[in-house]
Amino acid sequence: MSMIRDINLAPSGEAKIEWVRRNCPLLRSLEDDFSKAKPFAGKRVALSIHLEAKTAYLCKVLSAGGAEMYVTGSNPLSTQDDVAAALAKAGLNVCAWYGATADEYEAHITETLSHHANIIIDDGGDLVHMLHTKLQDELPYVIGGCEETTTGITRLSAMDRDGKLRFPMVKVNNADCKHLFDNRYGTGQSVWDGINRTTNLIVAGKTVVVAGYGWCGKGVAMRAKGLGAKIIVTEIDPIKAIEAIMDGFDVMPMNEAAKRGDFFVTVTGCSGVISEADFMEMKEGAILCNAGHFDVEIDMKRLREIAKESYEARRNITAYTLPNDKHIYVLGEGRLVNLACGDGHPAEIMDMSFAIQALSAKYLVENEGKLTEKLIDVPREVDLEVANRKLASLGVRLDTLTSEQEAYLNSSSV
Repeated sequence: MSMIRDINLAPSGEAKIEWVRRNCPLLRSLEDDFSKAKPFAGKRVALSIHLEAKTAYLCKVLSAGGAEMYVTGSNPLSTQDDVAAALAKAGLNVCAWYGATADEYEAHITETLSHHANIIIDDGGDLVHMLHTKLQDELPYVIGGCEETTTGITRLSAMDRDGKLRFPMVKVNNADCKHLFDNRYGTGQSVWDGINRTTNLIVAGKTVVVAGYGWCGKGVAMRAKGLGAKIIVTEIDPIKAIEAIMDGFDVMPMNEAAKRGDFFVTVTGCSGVISEADFMEMKEGAILCNAGHFDVEIDMKRLREIAKESYEARRNITAYTLPNDKHIYVLGEGRLVNLACGDGHPAEIMDMSFAIQALSAKYLVENEGKLTEKLIDVPREVDLEVANRKLASLGVRLDTLTSEQEAYLNSSSV
């Protein structure tokens, strides 16, 4: 039973999904394989990922493998209603719509999880959290799950340390074919796509403050440099700070960077990264956005409290008048800017990430009841299979070791 805005929007969503399909050779090959082998026959999959065309195609690939799909979004501002309608028209169970309230969002998650799901595919951890709190009666049906994001794995790690995680979860984000490409190249491009299409302002010659220099932060900074910006990085990790310096960027605390930035991008996975004190130091017209999973990195609650007024300056841009009469602008309500203000990562990037998801879900089904750890790495053979499929799709061949080279590398004598 689907809960969507309007089934009549389906044709637009179908066109988007078909475009993705044409540009995702890995998922196409898995769809062919799954259609024949039916690895998910008789299994129910509950999925919560940003509900746009690339996610929709992953859902169709899993469905082709025999899965009964229950789908919701992982952020109210990233759900595309035409894509949700296209999935519902195709016979999948969809509970999501754009702009859902907090109560509606929870209701969508609850409905998605209320059908004895065997496999959980999560993005940020909301499904797993709900299962362990309000829907514990559903836990016995779960074989295991996969987590897409750094933020979700942070939440899972805390649960695992406390002995609260009740079923195996595969750390999809940590796979090489995920974080080395999705987090760096995908986030880097899609964040600036969201910023540029929303603001229509020049980046070249301006100062961009990137909060956090993990793989996502590296990608955001790299693309900002390519657009001609001057980059400041804020960090708490001394090693990452040295990396940023050696990559040619300035490093300083946020309270100093706040005075210099024209654009601010938070990508830390933490809360309160840009605070009231930082707002008050910013230039007139500073533009703020978040590329981390949850809308807590910019202290939006406090910003709304101190603002003398706020108004929509442009679609997806809210202006705030500060007590000092300066104006700052927040994109996409401080939610994930690449999805709240854009279409998310490029299709070719998500082709790799979602291939990891699909094969990790298959691994869980194949190893039902055999996994003893609750938080597990993506098997190396899955990572390598995705890498080899990707290279094959690009028409790229590699060297191989000769028997003499293998003997040399395996020898204890040099």
